[in-house]
Amino acid sequence: MAQIVSVISGKGGTGKTSLCAAVASCLAAEQQKVLCIDCDVGLRNLDIPLGMADVASVTFTSVMRGEYAVSDAPAHPQLPSLSLLTAPVSETPESLSADSFGQMLSSAAEAFDWIFLDAPAGIGAGFHLATAFADTALVVCGGDPAAMRDASRTSALLFRSRPNIEAKLIVNRVSVRLYRKMRATIDDVMDEVGLPLLGIVPDDASVTLAAASGTPLIVYTQQGASEACAHIARRLCGKKAPLMRL
Repeated sequence: MAQIVSVISGKGGTGKTSLCAAVASCLAAEQQKVLCIDCDVGLRNLDIPLGMADVASVTFTSVMRGEYAVSDAPAHPQLPSLSLLTAPVSETPESLSADSFGQMLSSAAEAFDWIFLDAPAGIGAGFHLATAFADTALVVCGGDPAAMRDASRTSALLFRSRPNIEAKLIVNRVSVRLYRKMRATIDDVMDEVGLPLLGIVPDDASVTLAAASGTPLIVYTQQGASEACAHIARRLCGKKAPLMRL
């Protein structure tokens, strides 16, 4: 039975989608069966950092309606244990049935080890759809004051609707130079958001370069942000892995 992981953030620009793709790809590279679902209805782009922009797509709403089976989700050309369901571009989150979405996830959970839900930024209907059935929520946050405030608010709303969900913090795009200039630390981010730390990911141009080349980050390189995401994937599996030293 799959673990369902919702990847969320309080605001756009935190690198949430790239991080979701990178961690999912790391698990697939370890032969875990992973299904990624892009929940950003109308603005899908999870296929780009996954390296699946040129792969024929199937929307999760098509599976919900019975037009396709979960097994029809396209597999990754380089990581065959990784599959993707994209978001529809001509529907709205408010028009989708949460019950049908949950039924689809229950069916998918029987065929995969992990299901990653890439939630849209913010706290609208798409956020609630992506978190309603998750076992774990990963809150992705930057180090700037606005990102921390929004992540704190998002966490509070998450626990209001899902008081027993497991939630963990990932501090993304960390620049040592910037943190020094702000006189800020990772502990400051943890204190502001109020969640236990799962991982630290450095700011790394390889994330953009991998996406531009149509290659998953773990295939493009195994250093920098890629190594940090691999450590996060191991900790999700209950294995010991060090936090990145920056």
